[in-house]
Amino acid sequence: MALQEWSISELQSMMTIGEVTSRHLVEFYLDRIEAVDKNGPKVNSVIETNPDALAIASSLDEERRVGKTRGPLHGIPILIKDNIDTHDRMQTTAGSLALEGHFAPRDAFIVKKLRSAGAVILGKTNLSEWANFRGKHSVSGWSSRGGLTRNPYVLDRSACGSSSGSGVAVAANLCTASIGTETDGSIICPSQTNGVVGIKPTLGLWSRSGIIPIAHSQDTAGPMARTVADAVILLGTLTGVDQQDSATKPSKKRAFKDYTQFLDENGLNGARIGVARKMIGTDRRITEIFETCLDAMKRMGAVTVDPVDVLGPKKFGKTEIEVLHYEFKADLNKYLASAKTPVKALAQIIKFNEKNKDRVMPYFGQEHMETAQKKGSLHEKKYLDALAKNHRLTRKEGIDKTMRAHKLDAIVAPSGGPSWIIDLINGDTVGWEIDSSSPAAVAGYPHITVPAGYIFGLPVGISFFGKAWQEPTLIKLAYAFEQATKVRKPPEFLPTASLNP
Repeated sequence: MALQEWSISELQSMMTIGEVTSRHLVEFYLDRIEAVDKNGPKVNSVIETNPDALAIASSLDEERRVGKTRGPLHGIPILIKDNIDTHDRMQTTAGSLALEGHFAPRDAFIVKKLRSAGAVILGKTNLSEWANFRGKHSVSGWSSRGGLTRNPYVLDRSACGSSSGSGVAVAANLCTASIGTETDGSIICPSQTNGVVGIKPTLGLWSRSGIIPIAHSQDTAGPMARTVADAVILLGTLTGVDQQDSATKPSKKRAFKDYTQFLDENGLNGARIGVARKMIGTDRRITEIFETCLDAMKRMGAVTVDPVDVLGPKKFGKTEIEVLHYEFKADLNKYLASAKTPVKALAQIIKFNEKNKDRVMPYFGQEHMETAQKKGSLHEKKYLDALAKNHRLTRKEGIDKTMRAHKLDAIVAPSGGPSWIIDLINGDTVGWEIDSSSPAAVAGYPHITVPAGYIFGLPVGISFFGKAWQEPTLIKLAYAFEQATKVRKPPEFLPTASLNP
């Protein structure tokens, strides 16, 4: 099987006519993981493969042979982030040696949905350890259990985090699509940095039960794929009300089981797009790509409202991290108490890390964990005031106010800039000042990033975000932009960046 960037719909057509089987696909991707991920370029995005993947694929092929197909994901190989529980022979560790040997007692809700839809869970992806909430000077894409994930476009560059492995695996064609998680930027950054599409859903559209948490007021899983259409197929398949996650209750009247109905090539025609100028930054190269994107939207019939002001993250940065520290302690302790993990509380993890610091903390520490451990309960006024401020600034006085005042369908901004050189000594040294992920992340609102261009061969993306439950509108706009521009190109696994323009 020659390497192709197959879409989900293309693979379904091929399997329907018998040109390929799910087992063939699993064999192909497993071989490619061995060749590209573990040997060859060694992007190191997959922390563990599913020992039962071939048997599952064969069973799904048999279902298809007798006329039963479960939907668009039937037989499709999917990789998921290693902080999502699977009740099988794979571990769930958040990349931490402290959780090594942890086999979840039950599937996460979204994993049950995946299995029911006929997807083949091919394996688990590496991540920034503890979803990038351990040390202040962390190295994105590094975990003590999984090692370092590298950017497939330029191997000495960061894959960003925390869903680094999920972004790299999709970009490098090691699976058809993947699932990441985000608290603030952990789907958007690795998607844009690795040249793929990422969707951070409205908080509550997907269940979080069975996912190792950071903070319940911001955490959500979401799809990552090479195309908007593939990400959208995953998005609809995994919606549903989960009795174990109260945030999903409003989705009963808000969610769709099929978001592909909103894939409209003319979706930008007549749309009002707010341009978040203050989020562009000062890098001329990023600005030029962004202006090219705006021109493309105008050609497609969009009306740009330029500029619009969405309150920047500096206005709520301190209270955001305050909330994350409080919720991390409470939420992680709750998860550990109900899981069959080797450690049962955050305090024990801190002790384990200190005892095993040569293996666990060779490059950076655990300042976030230590700060979180000192926090009190979620009934404390300091926490409640910080959370209320965050929501007020990002919702009522932020995204909601901006969109209402200008009658907008969405707000756009650069998703980020080109990836930075990996620095194990100093940690992440991001070379751009853009932070377009925080307002939607803190508000719990939807956000989609789509490939927008390249700087010396390194991908950059464009972001579409809006109010709660606006996925249908954002999908329409993002898909129309993608189809009009078709920017994405596969990675070449260059050892270092080419300085030729």
